[in-house]
Amino acid sequence: MPARVRYGVIGCGMMGQEHLRNIALLPDTEVTAIFEPDPAMARAAAEFAPGAEFAGSVGELLDVDALDCILIASPNHCHVAQMEEIRRKRPLPLLVEKPLFTDPKDLAELEAFKASYPAPVWVAMEYRYMPPIAALIARAEEVTGGIRMLTIREHRFPFLHKVGAWNRFNRYSGGTFVEKCCHFFDLMRLIMKCEPVRVMASAGQDVNHKDEAYDGERPDVLDNGYVIVDFENGARAMLELCMFAEGARYQEEISAVGQEGKIEAFVPGPVRFWPEDLGDPPVPMLVVSPRSPKGPRRIDIPVDPAILEAGDHNGSTFYQHAGFAAMVRGEKDVPDVTLEDGRRAVEMGLAAQQSARTGQAVQMAAKALSSVAC
Repeated sequence: MPARVRYGVIGCGMMGQEHLRNIALLPDTEVTAIFEPDPAMARAAAEFAPGAEFAGSVGELLDVDALDCILIASPNHCHVAQMEEIRRKRPLPLLVEKPLFTDPKDLAELEAFKASYPAPVWVAMEYRYMPPIAALIARAEEVTGGIRMLTIREHRFPFLHKVGAWNRFNRYSGGTFVEKCCHFFDLMRLIMKCEPVRVMASAGQDVNHKDEAYDGERPDVLDNGYVIVDFENGARAMLELCMFAEGARYQEEISAVGQEGKIEAFVPGPVRFWPEDLGDPPVPMLVVSPRSPKGPRRIDIPVDPAILEAGDHNGSTFYQHAGFAAMVRGEKDVPDVTLEDGRRAVEMGLAAQQSARTGQAVQMAAKALSSVAC
């Protein structure tokens, strides 16, 4: 059991750098090796992890002795191949960014990986750890008396620019409902404690990236849409996504409703995007609204400013790494987010992509998990 957790990091673009900043905030952790092929991103990463050794490939990174675990934060379409290379050469505890995969063709390789990987694998679903969302998850059953309706709304800014514009194209990202929204489908399964049976979506690319071209090709990613998901127990959930609504006070709003009441979580967007002339940014909060006696109650859930400034996800990346590092040390037995959780979230996203494209509902394969009982 390592006293100090030493990370090897694959990919240090925007999200990878957020990971570096948060690892630096944790006690007894350090980044000892990095593979980042883009020179500008590598220079930026060196500022956040000045003691790290830079490798020229995944293989070279795995040759570094001083490693206890690996973080994959590379572009989406690279994940499966890099996981397989790690499995073959040095299967250390692994934290892999979402989405776990992007193409149904990856499933056979992913299943083989799962069957043979000897170390724990944790899929990075940061939204679980946003403090107001974590508070909603903890209290939802108590407040609602059993959830019948779940609504997740994200009104946010457009996709940011990334190296090679990989997030502008479905073939690299998996599509908006995979790249952006697998977080929300993961939350649906987690909050509902049940499996989806049907996915219906309506979506489009109506505003963003329409005047952009890369090597003569125009982006094809969705920028808004609705997704309705039916669950095995008869409950239902809805996602409302708009990626041209950065003027909103809150970026994420989640509500769960049952026969006894309603509970809501409100999460502001990144602090760095809040206009200074508007004063202090909004405070994350929870609102509990029982049916009887009536009387909504607001509960502010502030986040440590140092943790907020380390990333764009309301402090969640810090809390996620605290749990992952505890697992690497042997203080936790299993990952919070399993390979199966990561797979199911992507499958829901792919189903939403298909439904939006065809106009038809998509039936989900029945595959209830031991960790999810309706």
